[in-house]
Amino acid sequence: MKSPLSYEKKIIKYEAFDHIKFWVGNAKQAASFYCTRLGFEPYAYSGLETGSRDIVSHVVRNNDAVFCFESALYPDNFEIGNFLTKHGDGVRDIALAVDDATVCYNIAVSRGATSIKEPWSVSDDHGKVVMATISLYNGTNHTFIQRSGYSGYFLPGFVKADSDPLLEKLPKISLNFVDHCVSNQPESKMVEVCDRYEKILDFHRFWSVDDKDIHTEYSSLRSIVMADGVESIKLPINEPAHGLRKSQIEEFIEHYGGPGIQHIALNCDNIVSIIRDLKGRGAEFLKTPKSYYDNLRLKLKDQNLGLIFKLKENIDELEELNILIDYDKNGYLLQIFTKPLEDRPTLFIEFIQRRNHNGFGAGNFKSLFESIEREQDLRGNL
Repeated sequence: MKSPLSYEKKIIKYEAFDHIKFWVGNAKQAASFYCTRLGFEPYAYSGLETGSRDIVSHVVRNNDAVFCFESALYPDNFEIGNFLTKHGDGVRDIALAVDDATVCYNIAVSRGATSIKEPWSVSDDHGKVVMATISLYNGTNHTFIQRSGYSGYFLPGFVKADSDPLLEKLPKISLNFVDHCVSNQPESKMVEVCDRYEKILDFHRFWSVDDKDIHTEYSSLRSIVMADGVESIKLPINEPAHGLRKSQIEEFIEHYGGPGIQHIALNCDNIVSIIRDLKGRGAEFLKTPKSYYDNLRLKLKDQNLGLIFKLKENIDELEELNILIDYDKNGYLLQIFTKPLEDRPTLFIEFIQRRNHNGFGAGNFKSLFESIEREQDLRGNL
């Protein structure tokens, strides 16, 4: 193995999000929920029947968006047990597809990343996959995945998951890929974490807002979006700013027991029909007041804004479905957020459609915060 010094000037080359790994109390039921409620489909399985004696894994996917749910098979798995006691069901690992997992690992560790697991390989009749795991902050790992040429289901040791006959009776949901993953950090930790992504993993600052831009009567936030070199992987890092009451970021950190992944954004092409079908499946979304859409109609008619795009969607349908819109002079995005997916007010999912707009909905943050604050008030956490 090369010495750490030989990796200092090398660059980590990323390809895309590979998959998101969740540690949960019951992987089978969690996977079923994401399929029936959120439009994923069973993809791969590993458990006692496949020779995995300690951990069961249920993998679901929707095109290039892949989620892996893992649970312990024995009561003395203290690593998963302690994670669940502290955090509840949550994201343990954001896996990143790379060209050389060993080189990426050595570069990261030589620059100060915490080593979780040194490079290892697994193989079967469909080929070989090389992996290595590091961490930049407590609670969330990154696994480098080198799977060039592998043709099996998910990873070696996995088999095709059984189909669910219920899904055949539901409208098909077509998503594209993971657009971005958002982590919440304690106050004054955001810049420190961003610096680590920059110095250790060769990410750069792609976009940012602060509490002067994003605030309500009660709370505010700061956010920096970190991205890899080709900007296919984006990781917004949030922290709370001082406010009159407890912000939704502080609520997350209290209930999650520290920093972690707050939400995952899923990119899609036809958000109106997708959200209509997801609501028919029982998915629950945050609501937006009528005044938001009344103001939006006035703004989109304002010739002084110099907008060169034409809204292709019907604004009445956006209002009916509580879909938000953010825009600049060239284009716009549409987005909507589920309510928390678990009893703890921690993880939720965002659906996002982009039309020549690479932002993150800064124009909607105030409306989003106010919607979340209404939910916080119901929970007694505002």
